[in-house]
Amino acid sequence: MKIELILEFLKQLAANNNREWFQAHKAMYQEATAEFDKLLLVLIARIGEFDPSVRHLQPKDCTWRIYRDVRFSYDKSPYKTHIGGFISAKGKKSLHLGYYYHLEPSGCFFAGGTYGLTSKQLQAVRQSIYNDIDEYRKIIEDKKFKRLFPKIGMEELKVNPKGFPKDFEYLHLLKPKDFSVFKYFEDDFYQEDGFVDKWVELAKTAKPFLDFINYTVDDFER
Repeated sequence: MKIELILEFLKQLAANNNREWFQAHKAMYQEATAEFDKLLLVLIARIGEFDPSVRHLQPKDCTWRIYRDVRFSYDKSPYKTHIGGFISAKGKKSLHLGYYYHLEPSGCFFAGGTYGLTSKQLQAVRQSIYNDIDEYRKIIEDKKFKRLFPKIGMEELKVNPKGFPKDFEYLHLLKPKDFSVFKYFEDDFYQEDGFVDKWVELAKTAKPFLDFINYTVDDFER
């Protein structure tokens, strides 16, 4: 996979985010997306070895259009300046937690989780953690997991979540506003030997966490 080709296209697009440039470089865009699809096919197959639920997926099930919806945005740039793939058993439109791979110049990362859980879903997830705190702690306090993913979620509640005892010893574990994990990379990470192996290992390490949260999230989609 030519990751450097994808990143170069995205760099040029960020500097020329207009329809005239994009149309003139449509072939470069198509080559970049074809390379990303190749990467996703490899990742789906490799992740499928330990998570059979994703084996049926194709790249089109995991990716979005590059065209931005600018109707309600102050930023009228017509194109996204990143390419991402969300490998989730129930598809990219589901809230089922999965494995997200994001390519963007100076902003590449892996994420395990989902985005946009409702307040009811978040409350149910917190309740599940509270009810099974020992199982949850065993997952997130695993040495390898903690080394790769030292933080759960991007933001936390500033106050204690409602509905839980104030003296609960692990109240801080209920505070994330989203239940996701992240690992960021420098752009030259993709020049290293075995970078796909490292991305697959991140997914494998995140899986027990995703399984725990999905047990509750999936109840809302049955």
